[in-house]
Amino acid sequence: MALKILGKGKRVARQRRHLRLRKKVAGSAARPRLVVTRSARHISAQVVDDGIGQTIVSASTLEADLRSSNDDKTAKARKVGELIAERAKAAGLDAVVFDRGGNKYHGRVAAVADGAREGGLKL
Repeated sequence: MALKILGKGKRVARQRRHLRLRKKVAGSAARPRLVVTRSARHISAQVVDDGIGQTIVSASTLEADLRSSNDDKTAKARKVGELIAERAKAAGLDAVVFDRGGNKYHGRVAAVADGAREGGLKL
């Protein structure tokens, strides 16, 4: 029987990467942080002003219009990026700092960033 060494799992490693990344990435009122959170099925994005600790805008695949879509997960992630860019522009933002949340910049996380760029946000 194999014993799992505590603190060596995938989730813990991702959390360590995220904490290491957060030392370098901070949002401000002029350039808030675009936080991407990924699960096995869904993806969400928030634009956060770290100065006051408040979420300015958010978008997710859990929303009704994206949930009813028959696209694959990567296409939905791109739509989330475009939607977050549209909402950020409406809130008066044009530049953000990208926070990948300890995930690799690949696949759905990169699709959110590409969608936000296509929507007019500067990352």
